[in-house]
Amino acid sequence: MDIILENMTDIELKENYTEIIKNCISLAIDEVQCPYECEVSITIVDNQEIQKTNKEFRNINKPTDVLSFPMIEYDEAGDFTGIDETDDYFNPDTGELVLGDIIISFDKAISQAEEYGHSVERELGFLVVHSMLHLFGFDHINQEDSELMFKKQIDILEKAGLKR
Repeated sequence: MDIILENMTDIELKENYTEIIKNCISLAIDEVQCPYECEVSITIVDNQEIQKTNKEFRNINKPTDVLSFPMIEYDEAGDFTGIDETDDYFNPDTGELVLGDIIISFDKAISQAEEYGHSVERELGFLVVHSMLHLFGFDHINQEDSELMFKKQIDILEKAGLKR
């Protein structure tokens, strides 16, 4: 597993934040039983930067907590059938399945942790897990999909020891 982690903020990330990110990615990969070695990119930004990106890609001119940019189009969420029929999804240098990019606003992680009454570690873990599930094709557009995604989030966060 290759995790490309870039911190574009002035805040130095605590070592445990980095470990939480890596652990949550690994647990999400295990949850969906991905049969491949994976690559994922995570960029930590501030509210100003995520607002720019949110406006550019979603035409929403306000900061958000996290943005996910999946590289794979799944027929069904978490179904890897046929993925290896094309090289388009694999890094030619490493052979790893390129899942996509995640952008997290650390400002939002801090403010939402306070708002929801839990730790920054739990909020950061939640944002990573939520985004990883998006990279695997899960969504929360309708009630049924939302319930499935929410259950998977809770299961992964509990395995990570990140309860509310």
